[in-house]
Amino acid sequence: MQLYSIRKKIWAVKGKEQEEAKKQFMEGLKTLEGEIGEKAYFGVEEFGFVDSALVPITFWFYTYDTCGSLSIGTECPKLVEWAKRCMEKVSVSMLLPHPRKIYDFVLHFRKTHGLE
Repeated sequence: MQLYSIRKKIWAVKGKEQEEAKKQFMEGLKTLEGEIGEKAYFGVEEFGFVDSALVPITFWFYTYDTCGSLSIGTECPKLVEWAKRCMEKVSVSMLLPHPRKIYDFVLHFRKTHGLE
């Protein structure tokens, strides 16, 4: 899955390249949504390795939605619910930055690189 390799293109480029990245990214998220299904976490009913590997991308959802005009919550509601369960864990919420800080960083990047 190419989620990690294409996600920057959602906020760091414009035009056709961004549109293709958004399409690929959403396809990847929908695949994950299918895998989580009705389970609380990936693979098992407890937070595990796959969850810890994937949860950092969820802190970027606000930025992807805002900068990429995506609607992750609408397109992938089960994945968003999974992310909320993960963020209830102190080990997750204390380690990763607040989504607003990520968005502020991206806004600064976009302005300094002439993307705004």
